[in-house]
Amino acid sequence: MKRVMKSDMTTQKQQTANARNYQRELDKLLDQLTEAPRLLLHSCCAPCSSSVLEYLRQYFRITVFYYNPNISMEAEYQKRVEEQKRLIDAYNQLPDSGYPISVIEGTYEPEVFYAAAKGLEQCPEGGERCFACYELRLKKTAELAKKQAYDYFATTLTISPLKNAAKLNEIGERLAAAYQISWLPSDFKKKNGYKRSIELSAEYALYRQNYCGCVYSKGREQ
Repeated sequence: MKRVMKSDMTTQKQQTANARNYQRELDKLLDQLTEAPRLLLHSCCAPCSSSVLEYLRQYFRITVFYYNPNISMEAEYQKRVEEQKRLIDAYNQLPDSGYPISVIEGTYEPEVFYAAAKGLEQCPEGGERCFACYELRLKKTAELAKKQAYDYFATTLTISPLKNAAKLNEIGERLAAAYQISWLPSDFKKKNGYKRSIELSAEYALYRQNYCGCVYSKGREQ
């Protein structure tokens, strides 16, 4: 019997994940909804959340969870969180466009991110350091979703062309099993989601940063 090496198994797992169409899975789930479940949506920033909120608020009662300890400067963090709140306020004033959106601002704790990134400082963008950051933010989201009895949790991060949607869904599904709460599959960049986020950012004059927020990515994500 041919021995399957661990690296081969990892490659096979990644190929299987990459073959999945998470947008199609989400569309199927949305078609089956008969009421508006409660969704805890982790958001990295207002621009990335813009088209996601426009899309999902037709189906869910959304609470945006703004938890981003990866942002290295407090002034930058505050600027982004205020933009997030401003966008939500604007959406909530729109007539007949979906369910009201609420927001929870997480604790700003950059030391937690630095602990998670320790030893991974030199990793390239999109590598293991980013995966540890995904895990950190999604775990906090899953914990809160479980504690407050949300029906689903998800993240806006999959809208970015610079983020690994397959890895984000893999982490989300693993945490969903651990916390016994449903993960909402997504690849929000599909169906022109990313393009729409750019249009909405212009429409609402949102602050669009050119890096994810951590000190290691500054100057690399352009």
